[in-house]
Amino acid sequence: MKILICGAAGAMGRAVAAVAREYGHEPAAGVDKVSAELGFPVRADISEFDGKFDCVIDFSHPSLLKGIIDYAVKTKTPAVIATTGISDEQIEYMRKAAEQVPIFFSYNMSFGVNLLAGLAKKAASILYDSFDIEIVEMHHNRKLDAPSGTAIMLADAISGALPEEPVYVYDRHSRRQKRDKKEIGISSVRGGTIVGDHEVIFAGKDEVVTLKHTALSRDIFAVGAVKAAQFLSAKENGMYSMDDMIGE
Repeated sequence: MKILICGAAGAMGRAVAAVAREYGHEPAAGVDKVSAELGFPVRADISEFDGKFDCVIDFSHPSLLKGIIDYAVKTKTPAVIATTGISDEQIEYMRKAAEQVPIFFSYNMSFGVNLLAGLAKKAASILYDSFDIEIVEMHHNRKLDAPSGTAIMLADAISGALPEEPVYVYDRHSRRQKRDKKEIGISSVRGGTIVGDHEVIFAGKDEVVTLKHTALSRDIFAVGAVKAAQFLSAKENGMYSMDDMIGE
């Protein structure tokens, strides 16, 4: 496969290029506002490319999403969107575009994190009546968005298992009131070089159940993205997720 990497000069873009080569694919071109020698041509805007690629893998910035999706639709190039901080409106834009081209989107490209989401959903369905649910996520000090998209993904997975829709609470310092049973608390920590740490806490009377995933390297996300690109190569138009890939 010839892969076009968006955010090519960043840490994740470089990881994707390395993993792609390990899997026998070609990182054929990149998009990044930073000029870099990566062994393939890098342009500031995706519209500057007119060659044919087998897939776009995006680890760039939410502000670039529309241009990437428009390019994918125009050139009929499948796209793997792994950028964090994507809004609900942007997800809807992807869904409409997926009617014309295969698009893979996940808040987190790690197989382990997606397994965590499934376990948390199962635990919530059993423990909800007598346990409070909190999510704590930790990332490096350069991460821009908070809470992480993965934390929201976990909360949404848990929410789908509950009999009534919960309320997400992101900040308690200004809340002078008892915790409501319907709440799912989501807390963010930023510091150092933490790659990614997500913990789901079920706190009951005299006992606590904790589910946790720790990322030790960015390579796990790059592997997931490259496997998603392989997955899309045999797919018809549509919106796909990690659940679809794991299911196969």
